[in-house]
Parts: sequence; structure tokens; C-alpha cells
Amino acid sequence: MAVISRSQLAKELEPGLHALFGLEYSRWEKEHEEIFASETSNRAFEEEVLLTGFKGASVKAEGSSVGYDSSSELWTARYTHETIALAFAITEEAVEDNLYDTLSKRYTAALARSMAYTKQVKGANVLNNAFSSSFPGGDAKALITTDHPSLEAGDLANEPTTATDLSETSLENAMISIGGFVDDRNIPVAVQARKLVIPKDLAFTAQRILKSDLRVGSADNDTNALKSMNMLPEGYVVNHYLTDTDAFFILTDLRESGLKMFQRRPLKTSMEPDFETGNMRFKASERYSFGFSDWRCIFGSPGA
Repeated sequence: MAVISRSQLAKELEPGLHALFGLEYSRWEKEHEEIFASETSNRAFEEEVLLTGFKGASVKAEGSSVGYDSSSELWTARYTHETIALAFAITEEAVEDNLYDTLSKRYTAALARSMAYTKQVKGANVLNNAFSSSFPGGDAKALITTDHPSLEAGDLANEPTTATDLSETSLENAMISIGGFVDDRNIPVAVQARKLVIPKDLAFTAQRILKSDLRVGSADNDTNALKSMNMLPEGYVVNHYLTDTDAFFILTDLRESGLKMFQRRPLKTSMEPDFETGNMRFKASERYSFGFSDWRCIFGSPGA
């Protein structure tokens, strides 16, 4: 008569746990995908280097030599991947007493929720720390600040000089500021706002500002220019992991070169028996990093 070994039992249980885990994880809302462009990585970290362009071309006088210009590396943004992992164990007795279905479904759903939660927090923390000099980017400045250094354009800003709350006026001023973005050689950059990212506390305010046909709070029947000009073509999204209740962020069409999530290794699950205790151990892990490169991908205010 064949004897079922502990390792064989693990193989019998593993498919069920994997299926339950996958179903639970795929149903979780992936709010980071509204903010970050996703890329894959096969190294311990990724680096992106800012290269300066050329200055404006000059007039060449007849018979004279052409002028030369050079480009240089200004700074480097680094994305260092982290390993995120969590595990649980089912006792040998629970397996023997056929409690697998009851316990595994409960614990697997909880494990999936924990993995998804951590990923959302990691992503949102890029914005939660966007105004803090303790979390600098490649240029040694916070993601959102009024003094990003440049080669020839002086200090550049992606934040209002005076912090403001979300309003029609603050959004209009932000659109003007974004339209004035320049590169490190002080040449205008054709960048446009795409999407407003807000905490849940500002959802009603954003709805009134962006969806009303007429100006909010006015009896003059003036057109809501933000809506009629389609200044934010992707509207607004609520991120439930933002911690500042009055901060708001505007993503530009430079998101692909700015806010990024590198996936080093996708979610992986594994199961093995413990020889000493007989417990069945189930583990989930993945490797990724969130960060930013070009600060022109975003404009924001911490609120008044």
C-alpha cells in the first residue's frame, strides 16, 4: 500500500491555495496604476540619468565657423527594489482534521489583502512625502518644491509659491504654471496637465469644480473654463492611501518619464512542510520599487 508523504500532501494542497490567493489578489483595486507608469527590471536597482539638451541655435555669419554646444549628465535617479513578503502556517493537526478549506480560505484572503495593501501604501507614499526634503530625488530636492536646480534656467518650481487649497483659482494657476515649464536650458517644454489626484476628502470639491458647466459659487453664468477647455482630459481620481486631507496633485503627460514603478519580480507564492512541527507553511512575496525621475511629471500643493 502506498504511503502519502508530507511532501506529497503539500503538493496536493498547494494548487487550492494558489487559486484562492490569485482570485483574492486580482479583485483588489490597484490605485497605484492611476499614478505610476509600470516597467520591469532584472537588476537590484534601476537608474535614470537626466541629460541636458542643447541651447537655442545661433545665427551663423557668412564665412564663419559654426558654433558647437555640448550636453551633460546633471543627475541620476535611482530605484532600489524592495522585497515585500508575508507568510502563514497551518498546523499539522488542522490538516489532519480536514480544516484545510475553512482555514486556508480565511488566511489566504487575509494574506492577499496584506500584500495588496502594502503595495498601495508604498506607491501613495511617493506623493505623501512629495513635499518633504527628507525624501529627495535625483536633483537632491523633494519631488514637489519651488527650487528645483537647473543648468541655465535658475530655480524651477512645480509647486505654488504660497500653498493653496483645491479651488477653481488654484487649478487655473496650476495650469498656467505647468504651461510655463522649461527644460534645464530654459527652453519651453510642451507639457500639459492630464489628471487630478486627490484624497477622498476632496472628491466633492473636485466634482463641483471639474464637472459643473458654469463657475462654482458664482451667479454670473460664467463658463467653467476648466471644463469647457478640457484642461484635465482624464478628470480626477481618488487615492484612498493619501494621508494629507487637503493636498492635491496634477499629473502631466510626462508621467511615463517621471513617476514609475519597477517590477523586479511579480507576486510569487510557495508552500512547504516544516519537518519539526509538521505545519504547512505558505508564503507570498514580490519585489518592486516606486519612485520618480523627471519632476515635470507632476504639480502639487500641500493645501493651505
